[in-house]
Amino acid sequence: MSTGSDDALVAPGLGGEASTAQAASSEEPGAGSRPVIDLRQVTKTYGSGDTAVRAVRGVDLLVERGEYVAVMGASGSGKSTLMNVLGCLDVPTTGQYLLDGLDVAEMDEHALALVRNRRIGFVFQAFNLIPRTEALANVEIPMAYAKVPRRERRERAMAALELVGMADRVHHRPNELSGGQQQRVAVARSLVMSPSLVLADEPTGNLDSESTDEVLAVLDQLNGMGRTIVVITHEDHVVRHARRRVEMRDGVIVADEPVGAGVPA
Repeated sequence: MSTGSDDALVAPGLGGEASTAQAASSEEPGAGSRPVIDLRQVTKTYGSGDTAVRAVRGVDLLVERGEYVAVMGASGSGKSTLMNVLGCLDVPTTGQYLLDGLDVAEMDEHALALVRNRRIGFVFQAFNLIPRTEALANVEIPMAYAKVPRRERRERAMAALELVGMADRVHHRPNELSGGQQQRVAVARSLVMSPSLVLADEPTGNLDSESTDEVLAVLDQLNGMGRTIVVITHEDHVVRHARRRVEMRDGVIVADEPVGAGVPA
Protein backbone atom coordinates (compact mmCIF):
# COMPACT_ATOMS: atom_id res chain seq x y z
CA MET A 1 0.00 0.00 0.00
CA SER A 2 1.07 3.55 -0.62
CA THR A 3 1.97 5.93 2.16
CA GLY A 4 1.82 9.17 0.22
CA SER A 5 2.82 12.72 0.99
CA ASP A 6 0.78 15.76 1.99
CA ASP A 7 2.45 17.52 -0.94
CA ALA A 8 -0.01 15.63 -3.14
CA LEU A 9 -2.79 17.75 -1.68
CA VAL A 10 -1.03 20.98 -2.57
CA ALA A 11 0.12 20.00 -6.05
CA PRO A 12 -1.91 17.16 -7.58
CA GLY A 13 0.28 14.49 -9.07
CA LEU A 14 3.44 15.56 -7.22
CA GLY A 15 5.07 13.82 -4.28
CA GLY A 16 4.35 10.51 -2.61
CA GLU A 17 4.12 7.08 -4.17
CA ALA A 18 2.32 6.36 -7.41
CA SER A 19 -1.17 5.60 -6.11
CA THR A 20 -1.28 8.72 -3.95
CA ALA A 21 -0.19 10.90 -6.86
CA GLN A 22 -2.79 9.26 -9.11
CA ALA A 23 -5.46 9.73 -6.47
CA ALA A 24 -4.72 13.46 -6.37
CA SER A 25 -4.45 13.96 -10.12
CA SER A 26 -7.55 15.30 -11.88
CA GLU A 27 -6.53 14.32 -15.41
CA GLU A 28 -4.89 11.16 -16.68
CA PRO A 29 -4.24 9.86 -20.20
CA GLY A 30 -7.07 7.68 -21.49
CA ALA A 31 -9.56 8.87 -18.86
CA GLY A 32 -12.30 9.29 -21.45
CA SER A 33 -12.20 5.67 -22.61
CA ARG A 34 -12.18 3.72 -19.33
CA PRO A 35 -15.19 3.08 -17.08
CA VAL A 36 -15.64 5.25 -14.01
CA ILE A 37 -16.71 2.26 -11.89
CA ASP A 38 -15.45 -1.29 -12.38
CA LEU A 39 -16.40 -3.75 -9.63
CA ARG A 40 -15.09 -7.27 -10.06
CA GLN A 41 -16.52 -9.97 -7.79
CA VAL A 42 -16.59 -7.55 -4.86
CA THR A 43 -17.60 -8.82 -1.45
CA LYS A 44 -17.95 -7.07 1.90
CA THR A 45 -18.15 -9.09 5.09
CA TYR A 46 -18.48 -7.70 8.60
CA GLY A 47 -17.34 -9.84 11.53
CA SER A 48 -16.11 -13.41 11.31
CA GLY A 49 -17.09 -16.97 12.05
CA ASP A 50 -20.70 -17.70 12.99
CA THR A 51 -21.46 -13.99 13.44
CA ALA A 52 -20.14 -12.90 10.03
CA VAL A 53 -22.51 -10.78 7.95
CA ARG A 54 -22.00 -10.96 4.18
CA ALA A 55 -23.44 -7.59 3.18
CA VAL A 56 -22.22 -7.70 -0.44
CA ARG A 57 -21.69 -11.04 -2.19
CA GLY A 58 -19.65 -11.19 -5.37
CA VAL A 59 -20.93 -8.09 -7.16
CA ASP A 60 -19.83 -7.19 -10.69
CA LEU A 61 -20.76 -3.69 -11.85
CA LEU A 62 -19.51 -1.55 -14.72
CA VAL A 63 -20.51 2.12 -14.99
CA GLU A 64 -19.27 3.96 -18.05
CA ARG A 65 -18.44 7.65 -18.19
CA GLY A 66 -21.58 9.77 -18.58
CA GLU A 67 -24.03 7.17 -17.26
CA TYR A 68 -26.86 7.95 -14.81
CA VAL A 69 -27.47 4.89 -12.64
CA ALA A 70 -30.00 4.38 -9.85
CA VAL A 71 -29.20 1.67 -7.31
CA MET A 72 -32.23 0.55 -5.33
CA GLY A 73 -33.20 -2.14 -2.88
CA ALA A 74 -35.03 -2.73 0.38
CA SER A 75 -33.47 -2.33 3.82
CA GLY A 76 -30.83 -5.03 4.25
CA SER A 77 -30.36 -5.48 0.50
CA GLY A 78 -26.73 -4.33 0.60
CA LYS A 79 -27.23 -1.09 -1.29
CA SER A 80 -25.90 1.10 1.55
CA THR A 81 -22.82 -1.10 1.91
CA LEU A 82 -22.31 -0.93 -1.84
CA MET A 83 -22.54 2.87 -1.66
CA ASN A 84 -19.85 2.92 1.04
CA VAL A 85 -17.59 0.83 -1.19
CA LEU A 86 -18.29 2.98 -4.26
CA GLY A 87 -17.56 6.12 -2.23
CA CYS A 88 -14.29 4.72 -0.85
CA LEU A 89 -15.73 5.03 2.65
CA ASP A 90 -15.06 1.32 2.99
CA VAL A 91 -12.94 -1.15 1.03
CA PRO A 92 -13.94 -4.58 -0.32
CA THR A 93 -13.20 -7.68 1.72
CA THR A 94 -12.39 -9.52 -1.51
CA GLY A 95 -12.57 -8.67 -5.19
CA GLN A 96 -11.36 -5.59 -7.03
CA TYR A 97 -12.72 -2.05 -7.31
CA LEU A 98 -11.28 0.20 -9.99
CA LEU A 99 -12.45 3.80 -9.67
CA ASP A 100 -11.55 5.73 -12.78
CA GLY A 101 -8.84 3.13 -13.39
CA LEU A 102 -7.39 3.26 -9.86
CA ASP A 103 -7.30 0.13 -7.72
CA VAL A 104 -8.86 1.24 -4.45
CA ALA A 105 -7.70 -1.85 -2.57
CA GLU A 106 -4.07 -0.81 -3.10
CA MET A 107 -4.51 2.55 -1.38
CA ASP A 108 -3.85 3.53 2.22
CA GLU A 109 -6.09 5.89 4.21
CA HIS A 110 -4.27 9.00 2.99
CA ALA A 111 -4.67 8.04 -0.66
CA LEU A 112 -8.31 7.10 -0.11
CA ALA A 113 -8.92 10.53 1.43
CA LEU A 114 -7.45 12.12 -1.69
CA VAL A 115 -9.72 10.00 -3.88
CA ARG A 116 -12.79 11.04 -1.90
CA ASN A 117 -11.77 14.68 -2.21
CA ARG A 118 -10.73 14.71 -5.86
CA ARG A 119 -12.58 11.90 -7.62
CA ILE A 120 -15.98 11.67 -5.90
CA GLY A 121 -18.59 14.36 -5.33
CA PHE A 122 -20.89 13.34 -2.47
CA VAL A 123 -24.53 14.39 -2.05
CA PHE A 124 -26.13 13.26 1.22
CA GLN A 125 -29.74 12.93 2.32
CA ALA A 126 -29.19 15.30 5.26
CA PHE A 127 -27.35 17.91 3.10
CA ASN A 128 -24.38 18.05 5.55
CA LEU A 129 -23.99 21.80 5.22
CA ILE A 130 -22.19 23.69 7.97
CA PRO A 131 -24.68 25.76 10.02
CA ARG A 132 -24.18 29.52 10.26
CA THR A 133 -21.94 29.36 7.18
CA GLU A 134 -22.94 31.00 3.90
CA ALA A 135 -23.72 28.88 0.86
CA LEU A 136 -20.63 30.16 -0.94
CA ALA A 137 -18.31 29.14 1.91
CA ASN A 138 -20.00 25.74 2.21
CA VAL A 139 -19.33 25.06 -1.47
CA GLU A 140 -15.70 26.11 -1.09
CA ILE A 141 -14.95 23.51 1.62
CA PRO A 142 -13.65 20.64 -0.59
CA MET A 143 -11.30 23.09 -2.31
CA ALA A 144 -10.05 24.41 1.02
CA TYR A 145 -9.07 20.86 2.01
CA ALA A 146 -7.27 20.53 -1.33
CA LYS A 147 -5.50 23.86 -0.74
CA VAL A 148 -6.90 25.48 -3.87
CA PRO A 149 -5.97 29.20 -3.87
CA ARG A 150 -8.66 31.42 -2.36
CA ARG A 151 -9.45 33.39 -5.52
CA GLU A 152 -9.86 30.22 -7.56
CA ARG A 153 -12.02 28.70 -4.82
CA ARG A 154 -14.36 31.68 -4.96
CA GLU A 155 -14.62 31.61 -8.75
CA ARG A 156 -15.30 27.87 -8.93
CA ALA A 157 -17.83 27.98 -6.08
CA MET A 158 -19.70 30.84 -7.74
CA ALA A 159 -19.78 28.98 -11.05
CA ALA A 160 -21.13 25.82 -9.37
CA LEU A 161 -23.85 27.74 -7.52
CA GLU A 162 -24.86 29.45 -10.73
CA LEU A 163 -25.06 26.08 -12.47
CA VAL A 164 -27.56 24.75 -9.90
CA GLY A 165 -29.63 27.93 -9.92
CA MET A 166 -28.42 29.32 -6.58
CA ALA A 167 -26.44 32.36 -7.72
CA ASP A 168 -28.89 34.65 -5.91
CA ARG A 169 -28.49 32.81 -2.59
CA VAL A 170 -24.71 32.69 -2.22
CA HIS A 171 -24.70 34.67 1.03
CA HIS A 172 -27.60 32.81 2.64
CA ARG A 173 -27.00 30.42 5.52
CA PRO A 174 -28.59 26.95 5.59
CA ASN A 175 -31.36 28.01 7.99
CA GLU A 176 -32.32 30.72 5.49
CA LEU A 177 -32.80 28.20 2.67
CA SER A 178 -35.51 25.66 1.89
CA GLY A 179 -34.66 21.95 1.88
CA GLY A 180 -34.48 21.92 -1.90
CA GLN A 181 -32.21 24.97 -1.93
CA GLN A 182 -29.92 23.39 0.68
CA GLN A 183 -29.65 20.25 -1.43
CA ARG A 184 -28.83 22.28 -4.52
CA VAL A 185 -26.01 23.93 -2.55
CA ALA A 186 -24.85 20.44 -1.60
CA VAL A 187 -24.91 19.42 -5.28
CA ALA A 188 -22.84 22.51 -6.14
CA ARG A 189 -20.34 21.50 -3.45
CA SER A 190 -20.09 18.03 -5.02
CA LEU A 191 -19.06 19.53 -8.37
CA VAL A 192 -16.30 21.99 -7.52
CA MET A 193 -13.46 19.45 -7.65
CA SER A 194 -14.61 18.24 -11.10
CA PRO A 195 -15.06 14.68 -9.81
CA SER A 196 -15.18 11.56 -11.95
CA LEU A 197 -18.32 10.46 -10.09
CA VAL A 198 -21.23 12.22 -8.42
CA LEU A 199 -22.51 9.82 -5.75
CA ALA A 200 -25.87 10.75 -4.24
CA ASP A 201 -27.24 8.86 -1.22
CA GLU A 202 -31.04 9.27 -0.99
CA PRO A 203 -30.70 12.90 -2.16
CA THR A 204 -34.46 13.56 -2.04
CA GLY A 205 -35.22 11.61 1.14
CA ASN A 206 -35.76 14.74 3.26
CA LEU A 207 -37.55 16.81 0.61
CA ASP A 208 -41.15 17.58 -0.28
CA SER A 209 -42.44 16.88 -3.80
CA GLU A 210 -41.66 20.33 -5.20
CA SER A 211 -38.12 20.38 -3.81
CA THR A 212 -37.59 16.79 -5.02
CA ASP A 213 -38.46 17.84 -8.56
CA GLU A 214 -36.04 20.79 -8.33
CA VAL A 215 -33.12 18.61 -7.23
CA LEU A 216 -33.86 15.88 -9.77
CA ALA A 217 -34.01 18.51 -12.52
CA VAL A 218 -30.50 19.62 -11.52
CA LEU A 219 -29.22 16.03 -11.64
CA ASP A 220 -30.87 15.57 -15.05
CA GLN A 221 -29.13 18.72 -16.27
CA LEU A 222 -25.74 17.58 -14.96
CA ASN A 223 -26.06 14.18 -16.60
CA GLY A 224 -27.05 15.91 -19.82
CA MET A 225 -23.73 17.77 -19.60
CA GLY A 226 -21.86 14.45 -19.35
CA ARG A 227 -21.55 13.97 -15.59
CA THR A 228 -21.45 10.40 -14.30
CA ILE A 229 -24.11 10.03 -11.60
CA VAL A 230 -24.94 7.15 -9.28
CA VAL A 231 -27.97 7.62 -7.02
CA ILE A 232 -28.80 5.32 -4.11
CA THR A 233 -32.56 5.39 -3.59
CA HIS A 234 -35.70 3.46 -2.74
CA GLU A 235 -38.04 5.86 -4.57
CA ASP A 236 -39.45 4.87 -7.95
CA HIS A 237 -39.87 8.54 -8.89
CA VAL A 238 -36.13 9.05 -8.52
CA VAL A 239 -35.32 5.89 -10.47
CA ARG A 240 -37.37 7.11 -13.45
CA HIS A 241 -34.96 10.02 -13.88
CA ALA A 242 -31.99 7.69 -14.26
CA ARG A 243 -30.94 5.95 -17.47
CA ARG A 244 -30.25 2.63 -15.79
CA ARG A 245 -31.71 0.78 -12.82
CA VAL A 246 -29.68 -1.62 -10.66
CA GLU A 247 -31.59 -3.53 -7.98
CA MET A 248 -29.96 -5.31 -5.04
CA ARG A 249 -31.33 -8.07 -2.84
CA ASP A 250 -29.51 -10.09 -0.20
CA GLY A 251 -26.16 -8.59 -1.19
CA VAL A 252 -26.33 -9.39 -4.90
CA ILE A 253 -27.53 -7.58 -8.01
CA VAL A 254 -30.82 -9.13 -9.12
CA ALA A 255 -31.69 -6.66 -11.90
CA ASP A 256 -29.70 -4.36 -14.17
CA GLU A 257 -31.74 -2.73 -16.91
CA PRO A 258 -32.27 0.53 -18.82
CA VAL A 259 -34.94 3.00 -17.68
CA GLY A 260 -36.52 4.22 -20.91
CA ALA A 261 -35.99 7.87 -21.68
CA GLY A 262 -34.81 8.63 -18.17
CA VAL A 263 -37.37 11.37 -17.45
CA PRO A 264 -40.85 10.67 -16.09
CA ALA A 265 -43.88 11.69 -18.07
